[in-house]
Amino acid sequence: MKKTTTVIVAAVAFACSAAWANVDRSMPLPGANPTADEVARQVYYANHLYAFDNFSIEGRGRSSPVLIKRGSDGRISVTAVERHLNNAYDGGAIKSRDLAIFRSGNLQGTGMLVTEYRDAERSQSYMVWLPALRKIRRFAEPDHDQAWGGSVFTFGDVNLRRPEHETHELIGKKPFRTCLGVIESIEGKDFRFAGELPKRSCRHVNKQVYGLKSTTKFANWWYDYRISMVDAKTFADYRTLYYKDGKLIKIIDRDWGVVDGANSDDPRALFWKSWYGVDLVNGLESWAVIPQSVIKFNSDKSNHFWTERTLRKITR
Repeated sequence: MKKTTTVIVAAVAFACSAAWANVDRSMPLPGANPTADEVARQVYYANHLYAFDNFSIEGRGRSSPVLIKRGSDGRISVTAVERHLNNAYDGGAIKSRDLAIFRSGNLQGTGMLVTEYRDAERSQSYMVWLPALRKIRRFAEPDHDQAWGGSVFTFGDVNLRRPEHETHELIGKKPFRTCLGVIESIEGKDFRFAGELPKRSCRHVNKQVYGLKSTTKFANWWYDYRISMVDAKTFADYRTLYYKDGKLIKIIDRDWGVVDGANSDDPRALFWKSWYGVDLVNGLESWAVIPQSVIKFNSDKSNHFWTERTLRKITR
C-alpha cells in the first residue's frame, strides 16, 4: 500500500500547491526594480496558477497531458493524467483544492484530492480514491527530496518547496540565450496519449530574464543552490540549474504558454506547456507535456466538484 500511494502522490504532485502565508491570489505585481524575495514570491504565484479562479486539463485519448520518463537504459514509459485546480475559496480554512485522475496504466481510474489550507502551519491533506477497493485513503505530505514517481523531479521541485525554504539573491538581468530541452529521441514524434509531441521551444530566446540564485536552508541537502532564469515581465521561470559542491547536477526547463481567451491584464496568467528535466549524474530524463487544446479555465464548476463525492464517481 505504501508503494502504491507514493506513486499516486508522485504523479499528481506536479499539479499541487503549497501553503505560504505571504503568497496568495491577491498579490499585486512588484515595481520596476523588484527585490530577490519579491521575484521568488512572483515565481511561486505564477507556478501555482493564482491568476485563475479554476484551471482544468481534461484531455483524454489522443490529446492528453502526459508524464514521459526515459531510464538509464533508454526505455520510455508514459502516464496520462487529468487535473482540476480550484483557487476560488474566498473565505474559511481552505485556500485551494487540486483534483487529479489517472487515465492510463496500472493506476487507471485512481484519483487524488489535495487540499491546501490558509493556515501556513497546517500541512496539506491528501485523499486517494482506489477503484479496486472502492475506498478512499488519507495520508501526509511526502518528503521534499523524495523522487517524484521515478522521475528526475523531486516533490520539492514540483510543489513542496516554498520561498522561505531558501535565501534569494538577484545576480543580474540579461537576454535568455538558448532553446529549452526535450527528450531528443521522441522530439516531434507521434506518441501514445499525447499525439504529436512538440519540438524544442526557442520562442523565449532573447526575452529579458532575471538570474535568481536560491540557496537552500536545509542542512546536508541534495543541492547547495540553484539558479533560475525568470522572465522579467511574466515571472515565468524558464530554466533552473542545480549545483552541488560547485558542479552542475540537474537542469529543469519549463515552456510557458499564454492561455487563449484569458483576456487577462495579469501577465502571470500563464500555463505550463511542458516541463523537461535531466539528472546530469545518472543521465535520467523526464518530460511532462500538456497540449494547449485540453486547457479550460474559470469554468462554472461548483466547489462541490472538488470533494470526496467526485472521487467516488471516478470510473476506469
